[in-house]
Amino acid sequence: MRLADAISLRSRQRKLQLFLDELHPTAETSVLDVGADERGFGDGGGCATMNFFEEHYPWPERITALGLHDGVGFRARYPRIEYVQGDACALPFADGQFDIVFSNAVIEHVGGRERQRRFVSEALRVGRRVFLTTPNRRFPVEVHTRLPFVHWLPAAISHRVYGVAGKESATELELLTRQTFASLFPGRVRIVGLGLTLVAIVD
Repeated sequence: MRLADAISLRSRQRKLQLFLDELHPTAETSVLDVGADERGFGDGGGCATMNFFEEHYPWPERITALGLHDGVGFRARYPRIEYVQGDACALPFADGQFDIVFSNAVIEHVGGRERQRRFVSEALRVGRRVFLTTPNRRFPVEVHTRLPFVHWLPAAISHRVYGVAGKESATELELLTRQTFASLFPGRVRIVGLGLTLVAIVD
């Protein structure tokens, strides 16, 4: 396993354990996973820890997964999990439909602060509890690019560096600090720091 994947694996193991310890799901708990992926299925590409939640959650049949793709590859890989194609900022579900909404490192991809607020609002609308994670902007290494300190530079400079490094997609990220993450929630929220990751819990 590549070093980057090993670090990602350790991070996702910690997040899953925190999820289980804090929210105490059971075999009866319905969970919506916002941000399921199917890139790399069948071609050896993608991250080795892709869809870690689906791979390791004790009751995968209680998961509904939402993603941007058509889901053909996802459904073939996880036949026991319902897959829905849709927008995380306009979830196609009823109010309170799920016991828990889970999302790992998606909110930084949806756009600016207004889109991020809509993401949070939708998670709170369809889930009675939420567990959302995002990379910590204060951590010295940015997890998407694996570059140190560049994300701390002014955008005009960091974007040039990303271009030179072949990481142009990083210019679309909206990274969050503990304070900005908390500010997206209209009410009570707990922000838990796990080093390179921040976790927002509403229970």
